[in-house]
Amino acid sequence: MRISKVYTKAGDAGKTRLAGGQDVWKDSLRVEAYGTVDELNSIMGLARVFNADLSDTIKTKSKLEDDLRWIQNKLFDLGGILATAPGQTFKNMPVVTADHVVRLEKLIDACQEDLEPLKEFILPGGGKVSGFLHQARTVCRRAERICVNLSREEDVPAEIVKYLNRLSDALFVLSRWVAKTQGEPEYLWERELS
Repeated sequence: MRISKVYTKAGDAGKTRLAGGQDVWKDSLRVEAYGTVDELNSIMGLARVFNADLSDTIKTKSKLEDDLRWIQNKLFDLGGILATAPGQTFKNMPVVTADHVVRLEKLIDACQEDLEPLKEFILPGGGKVSGFLHQARTVCRRAERICVNLSREEDVPAEIVKYLNRLSDALFVLSRWVAKTQGEPEYLWERELS
């Protein structure tokens, strides 16, 4: 796909077009869903930027880059599916499948092998990379909630909701794994006793 012009002026009245040409309001649930996935993808990009800035002596840097790049590409696919009018298909349309969900599960399992079980809740933050992964997790949960809401009104492939659900789990585990393997701090919630 080649984009030769960024602005079209077609959206100035509050509407946009889905892939397939259907006009919808810009505040529709479908637009909210793919917009939130786009926001999530942007945060993933920030995590990758900060990961790239780390010293090459950190042995997990390359693996994390590979995982985050795959996740970003899959999120772009997911956004494209959500931006397509229900019932519409086009040549080479991206897909999100059960295999993609399984890949996230394997990523979670592999990272958890390096982690101690949690004894308390974690405060989001710590280091730059893990902090952005925590933020990505919260936006991912919002994207999931919006897609669930949308699925009650329109057709949304079930694998999209499953993928977002598993991705939020993966982002939580990745944030912990990064903190441990890249020497970033991890802060536990301190329960105030009365």
